[in-house]
Amino acid sequence: MKLRRVLSHLGKRVELQAPHGWVPVAEAVVAAGLQNGDAGALKHDPIALLALPLEAAAHLADTAKSVAPMEDGAQILLPFAPRSFRDFMLYEAHAVDAARGFVRRFMPAAARIVSAYEAVARRTFPALKPHALWHRQPIYYMGNHLTFAPDSADVAMPSYTRALDYELELGFVLAHPLQDANPASAEAAIGGFVVLNDFSARDVQLAEMRSGFGPQKAKHFASAMSGVIVSADEILPQWESLTGRVSLNGMSVAACSTAGARWSLGEALVHASRGEQLHPGELFGTGTLPGGSGIENGRLLERGDTISLTIDGIGSVTNRIV
Repeated sequence: MKLRRVLSHLGKRVELQAPHGWVPVAEAVVAAGLQNGDAGALKHDPIALLALPLEAAAHLADTAKSVAPMEDGAQILLPFAPRSFRDFMLYEAHAVDAARGFVRRFMPAAARIVSAYEAVARRTFPALKPHALWHRQPIYYMGNHLTFAPDSADVAMPSYTRALDYELELGFVLAHPLQDANPASAEAAIGGFVVLNDFSARDVQLAEMRSGFGPQKAKHFASAMSGVIVSADEILPQWESLTGRVSLNGMSVAACSTAGARWSLGEALVHASRGEQLHPGELFGTGTLPGGSGIENGRLLERGDTISLTIDGIGSVTNRIV
């Protein structure tokens, strides 16, 4: 299933993509005969829909073919309201290239040393590599789940940064609760996938990370999410072979891939659920796909820019910086 939420003069509604367009889920639920005690939740809650057994979801999707789409100029909303946001760092290639980009932009004298070392030694400068803990367990930070912008929304550049960056990530949300999971049960709890843009104030981030307390104002002001969420059955079997793209002001600047993660999604969730109850609606990010940020590519964001991030099979998220 592909789901979205919209707002029109008729109010908010959840829609499901059918071959002939986007149709109201509420009408499809009724037509499919899903009139049990959960019918109300199914009509209005994308997470409840993503929690349906595969047969029920397939029946709903098939029934949606007979439901008429609504053409009322609806505004695209977030596909669901996250209950929390944990953002992992699963890709070493991004970590190394981003660290190299930090050095180039903020430490030009050190950049010359790093460049000379790597040219002579033909290997990565040791200080650019992830912390030793990264190799022992999936690491993540807690983001701000209340500041997500939907697709097509303007995003304000904070007054305190001169180095605003984008970060292309694969996002996944739980449809079932988890605690002390194993990798198989953890993956089975994933309900759907979205495209994320984890905006970052790089000049602020540098000082915050050096404090040893992790990112704060560097991250919490805004993130963005695609308007569409795709059910896990479509994406999970191929999540390590998806392709992505970055477009800035209509020009392609990077091609990315989800290949090469240090930890599987199941392993990441096992760590997050260890001794901790996780709930449906909690959102997770893989961390930036290699090549999916401006600090790697040498071009950060400016006011007036339009940044568009895409992952094939899921969709895109586009925002203008104001």
